[in-house]
Amino acid sequence: MEVVATTAGVRAIADTAYQGGGPAIRLPQRRRRLDPGTGRYRRLSQAQKEVNTAHARQRGPGERVNAELKTWRVLRRIRSCPG
Repeated sequence: MEVVATTAGVRAIADTAYQGGGPAIRLPQRRRRLDPGTGRYRRLSQAQKEVNTAHARQRGPGERVNAELKTWRVLRRIRSCPG
């Protein structure tokens, strides 16, 4: 699927669960690795936080639509042939 999306020029916005999905999938910045000295996660830079904010703004409307569609009872009763 990732090869098809890349060759077709389709870009997708996803959450961090799709790490390693290829260049066609845009992901937010993850937390940095543990600091060996303190044992805590290193903080994201201000630029990385801004990237994550812009990413969330793009993903937000789609997430809200999916949540709304899950509540529609008519979509639970659809019985049709996929062909």
